[in-house]
Amino acid sequence: MTDKVKEKLKTLPNKPGCYQMKDASGKIIYVGKAKVLANRVKSYFVGSHDAKTTKMVSLIDDFEYIITGSETEAFILEMNLIKKYHPKYNIMLMDDKRYPYICVSNEKHPKIFYTRDLNKKAKYYGPYPNGKAAKDIVMMLNKIYPLRKCNVIPKRECLYYHLGQCLAPCINEVSSEAYLDITNKINHFLKGNTSSEVARLKNLMYEESERLNYEKAKEYKDIIDEIKVLEEKQKMEVDMVDTDIFGYVVKDNHISIQIFHIRNKKMVERSGFLFDLMNDSAEMFIEFVGEFYFVYNNPLPKEILLPNVDISYLDDRLTSLISIPKKGKKKEFVNLVETNALEKVDILLEKEKKNYNRTVGANKELSNLLGLDIHTIEAFDNSNIMGYDSVSAMVSYVDGEKNKKGYRKFKVKTVEGADDARTMYEIVKRRYSRLKKENEKMPDLIIMDGAINQINFAKKALDEVEVDIKILGLVKDDNHRTDHLLFNGEEIKIDKRSNLFYFLEGIQDEVHRYAITFFRTLHGKSAIASALDSIKGIGKVKKMQILEIIGKDDFVSQLDKLKLSKEQKEEILKIYNI
Repeated sequence: MTDKVKEKLKTLPNKPGCYQMKDASGKIIYVGKAKVLANRVKSYFVGSHDAKTTKMVSLIDDFEYIITGSETEAFILEMNLIKKYHPKYNIMLMDDKRYPYICVSNEKHPKIFYTRDLNKKAKYYGPYPNGKAAKDIVMMLNKIYPLRKCNVIPKRECLYYHLGQCLAPCINEVSSEAYLDITNKINHFLKGNTSSEVARLKNLMYEESERLNYEKAKEYKDIIDEIKVLEEKQKMEVDMVDTDIFGYVVKDNHISIQIFHIRNKKMVERSGFLFDLMNDSAEMFIEFVGEFYFVYNNPLPKEILLPNVDISYLDDRLTSLISIPKKGKKKEFVNLVETNALEKVDILLEKEKKNYNRTVGANKELSNLLGLDIHTIEAFDNSNIMGYDSVSAMVSYVDGEKNKKGYRKFKVKTVEGADDARTMYEIVKRRYSRLKKENEKMPDLIIMDGAINQINFAKKALDEVEVDIKILGLVKDDNHRTDHLLFNGEEIKIDKRSNLFYFLEGIQDEVHRYAITFFRTLHGKSAIASALDSIKGIGKVKKMQILEIIGKDDFVSQLDKLKLSKEQKEEILKIYNI
C-alpha cells in the first residue's frame, strides 16, 4: 500500500458514493460504489482475497471518490463510469462472460448471425444455453433462408448463391419486401413457432423424393431432424412471460451466482459466475444484477425474479420489473436457481483454481525459477515454406494470460532464405527500436524457439537498441517437442507434467499457430498445398487432412494421428519451419 493511499484512507467519509482505483500511471483499473465509502474502500486493504482481487489491490497506487446524495445515485454513477472507462478489473471480476444470442441485423441487406455483442441496433434472440446451440441454429437457418452470408458485399456472386442459400445482392436487385418476408419468417421461427416451417420442409422433401432427387430430399430431412433435436434441447414449457431468475449462495469466502432465463415459455439454464466475497454478499449480488443489464447490455426481460434482498437503491428501470416472490411457483423457481448455484460453486471453485495454476500460478513459478519479476512476456516465431516467403509473429502474455491486443505480425524485409537467427535479429531489433522510440513499456521476458544461435542474435539486436530484456529459449527434442530451457547460457530441465511446462508449451504452440495463420493469410492454402505435393506418399486425402490442422494449437499432436511415416512427418515439419 502506498503512502498516498494510507493517508487518503484516513479521510474517507461515511457517506454513499463511487470510488475509482488507479494504477501508477493514473489509469482507472476498477470502479465501485458504496453505501459507506470509508468501510468499502478500506475493505480492499485488509484480510485475504482471491488471486484476481489480490493482483488488483497490488496495483492500486491511488484512488478517487465521488460523494453522492444516495445509494441509488451511486449505483447509477457506477454503471456510467464502468461504461465510460471499461476498467480492466471490473471486466476480470465479472469473468467477461457474455451470453450467446442470435441476431437478425437491421440493414439494407440483412443477415442472421451468432453474437455475444449486443451493441448494434438489431433484433436479438436468446440467451441460448451455450455458443454451440446458437451457432447450430444460425447454420440451419442460413440453409433455409437465403440471406447474405458475407460481412462486406462482394463484386460477384459466391458459392452460396449457386447453392440457393443467398439472394446475391452483389449482382441482383433485392426488394425490401422480399427481405421483410424472409426476416418475418425467421423471427417467427426464433419465437418458437417451428411447426409451419417443418410442414413446408416436409412438402419440399416429398416433392424432391417424387422427382427421384434423393440427395436433395435427404438435405431437407436432415434440416427437419436438426429442428427436432434443437426443440428437444429446450428444458421445459413454463407458463410465464419472458423472465430472468437470479439466485446466489456463499461458500468458502466466494459468492456463486446463477441465472435462469425464460423465453417464449421455454426455460434455458445457464452456468453462472463466481466472485471473491469482498463485502456484504447481498450487496454484491445486487451490484451484479445492475452490471448484468446496464454494463453488459443484456436485454431487459418483462420480469426479473430475485431472492429476498434490498433493492431500494436500484435504478427504476430495474425495480419496476423486479418481483421478490414469497410463495408459489415463482418462489419455487428462485429456490431452484439457488440450488443450482450451490451445486455449481464447487465446480466453479475447482475451475478457478485450475485456471489460476495454469496461468497466474505458472507465471509466478517461472518468475521464481528465473529469479525475475515477470508480468509481461513476448514470444516470437518465424514461418516460411522451404525458406521462402518468411514472416514472423509475436504473442503477448500479461500475468500468465493471453493479451491478444498485444499480438503483432511482421513481414521479413532484410533476410532471404531459411535463416531463423538473422530473421530473429531483424524482428527483435524492429520491435524494440519502435517501443523505445515511442517510449512504450518493455516486456519483462522474451521467449523464442531455438538454441543458443537464435538467442545470441536476439541479444545482439537488444544490445544495439540499448535495452535490457532477459531472453528465454525453449529447446526442442528430436520429436519437435519442448525438451529444456536455455537461460543466461544455462540449460534448465523442468518437470514435463508441471503447470509451468504446460504454460510454456502453450505459449510455444500459440505463437506457432499465430505465425502459420499469418503466413496462410498472406500466401493462401495453395502455396502450402503445393509444397506438400513434393513429399512422396502424400496423396490428395492426406494433403487435405494436413491442410485442415495447419495453424491449430495442437498441430504437432494432430499430425501424429495421421499415421504418417517418420520421414513424411519430418518433411512436413521442415516445410512449415517447425
